[in-house]
Amino acid sequence: MTDMPDTNLTMLTLVKPEGELEVSLERRPMPTPKSHEVLVKILATPINPSDLGLLFGGADMSTARASTRDDLPVITADIPPAGMRAMGGRIGEALAIGNEGCGTVVAAGDSPEAQALLGKTVALIGGEIYAEYRCLPAQMCMLLPDGTDPKDGASCFVNPLTSLAFTETMKNEGHSAIVHTAAASNLGQMLVKICAKDGIPLVNIVRSDAQVEILKGIGATHIVNSSADDFIDQLVAAIVATGATIGFDAIGGGKLSGQILSAMEVAAVKRMTTYSRYGSDTFKQVYIYGALDLGPTILNRAFGLTWSLSGFLLTPFLQKAGMETNMRLRKRVVDELTTTFKSHYSHEISLTEALSLDVAHAYNAKRTGEKYLIRP
Repeated sequence: MTDMPDTNLTMLTLVKPEGELEVSLERRPMPTPKSHEVLVKILATPINPSDLGLLFGGADMSTARASTRDDLPVITADIPPAGMRAMGGRIGEALAIGNEGCGTVVAAGDSPEAQALLGKTVALIGGEIYAEYRCLPAQMCMLLPDGTDPKDGASCFVNPLTSLAFTETMKNEGHSAIVHTAAASNLGQMLVKICAKDGIPLVNIVRSDAQVEILKGIGATHIVNSSADDFIDQLVAAIVATGATIGFDAIGGGKLSGQILSAMEVAAVKRMTTYSRYGSDTFKQVYIYGALDLGPTILNRAFGLTWSLSGFLLTPFLQKAGMETNMRLRKRVVDELTTTFKSHYSHEISLTEALSLDVAHAYNAKRTGEKYLIRP
């Protein structure tokens, strides 16, 4: 480690007790790996919606203002009372950001697992990756083939493993087809490719004609536009055609989860031969895994009594799935890294550019087709 810099530029987010959010860069001491750890020079790390939740949280970004500290950019924004209640547990604690990334292992502890990764290109997960370097256990790294472009390795974990987790959950819980919202997203396009390859019927819900065309272009079959006047009729028809009884909702707030359950019920009732005042006996499951709409989740209960609405998060799924499943899913990601799981980025920025006010407003808008990659 003789050629290492003494400090590690790291992005931090801080909620202040006076109702302000501060996002800044700080030069922290360079970490030294323990026996089971590796030190990775970060070459690429994506900005995912899950990162934005920590980065800006419940702050009102219309109040955001720029400044500098130690010649490094700082963004400050006001936090409304509801946001302060939601983030009360992190007041006064500067948190490092960044769920996943790709880089080169430049130092390693003396364990065989750590030493085996020295000099290798790896994908990594574990937080605190919006930095120049990240020290973490070797098991948090995924070895990538020699010559892998860091851009291709940057998004190996969150979207690929989440989309695979959806199909695993579908099979484990006895369903045979899936409904997915925000389906033109990076993750959504991966799910289209997985389901096509695995023969799984998939209903894709998008919100514009442009997004319909994006999914048609990659071979999606059932695409429903939520902004269309006949959206509900389209949705019911697609669920009748596929038999989907499980959904994954990235929106969270609003009526969409309930509309999916209602459409599943209409499709199930069509298959019934006798009337029941309790509705169909077909079990219908929707998981909320995102919060693109931060408002309340609204359910107009028109879907009988055989249903469930739950939350879904990748980490608990992987912990429950066990090591064998984890390794199988990781292998598939590596094998299909530049096909099924290839991510496309509209912008590449540095750590300092990420805290430019105009750039921050742009990636925080979460526009479909715009995905930002940080190249520290």
